[in-house]
Amino acid sequence: MRADAEPGVASILVGDLNIAPYEEDVWSHKQLLKVVSHTPIETEGLIRILNEGNWRDLVRHHIPLPQKLYTWWSYRAKDWDGADKGRRLDHVWGSDGLPAMVRDVRVLREARGWDRPSDHVPILVTLDA
Repeated sequence: MRADAEPGVASILVGDLNIAPYEEDVWSHKQLLKVVSHTPIETEGLIRILNEGNWRDLVRHHIPLPQKLYTWWSYRAKDWDGADKGRRLDHVWGSDGLPAMVRDVRVLREARGWDRPSDHVPILVTLDA
């Protein structure tokens, strides 16, 4: 299995990577530094894989830092929407040429409020052909 984007080949890596790499990807950076999904060893490792693999974070390319962005809210929160204690655990990465092709990115936050929802919400990335 390749961990890097193959040069000259348009590639997309999509998944629930269970790591929120940036401070703005969690509701409280300080409170989550020792919580699985946002510890320094995880965040530094994920950013290293992103950079060394020549991947581009297509979601953050379109919704740049410092904007807060979440794709996951715990089932334990009674009022997940009001508390808004989310994390961005789901990622869409692309090879080098793809960021210029991103037309739109939508995080379907409202899906978290549907009947019997997942704790993760869908991310839609629209690319120009």
